Amino acid sequence: MIGKLKGVVDSYGEDFVILDVHGVGYVVHCSSRTLQNLPPTGEAATLSIETHVREDMIRLFGFRSDSEREWFRLLQSVQGVGSKVALGILSVLDPGSLATAIATGDKASVARGPGVGPKLAQRIVSELKDKAPAFAAVDPALIRLTGAVEDRSAPAPVTDAISALVNLGYPQVQASAAVAAAMKQAGDEAEAKTLIRLGLRELAR
Repeated sequence: MIGKLKGVVDSYGEDFVILDVHGVGYVVHCSSRTLQNLPPTGEAATLSIETHVREDMIRLFGFRSDSEREWFRLLQSVQGVGSKVALGILSVLDPGSLATAIATGDKASVARGPGVGPKLAQRIVSELKDKAPAFAAVDPALIRLTGAVEDRSAPAPVTDAISALVNLGYPQVQASAAVAAAMKQAGDEAEAKTLIRLGLRELAR
């Protein structure tokens, strides 16, 4: 199995790069984000590789980092997500953003991937939520808060504050993060108006 390739960029296709490794050209399929970050033709490049072997073909998938490759694998553990959909999601979200979106239940961001509808986005978030925090630079308090809001177990001032910020035009995830930060300052017993005021201050930074 091939786990890594280091060579010279020979040429680019729509969703692949041909990497020349000592005279052998490997066709490596990549997300559009990875392709955009690779060097021009003729320059050296290194890719982490995931090898898929089937009866009729061997296909290589390339990634700029091991964490991107790990997310490629994780995404495909969800029913309905194949290699094409996984690459599509990684084309619109880098590994850190994807981990944060899943950890905080941000289904809308996951649904931006080509071929990902609302139901599949919900399934991805639900099935990978426990694994996402390990890959995300997310405040654990935010993960707990978004979980509480989703379960409807969050205190009324918290849900009211998040709702108010969303009504002002802020995305749900940003509003939740701002309120989580506000709660750290004001404490768990803070009133909604206090959380809104502090949350707006956080969002203005």
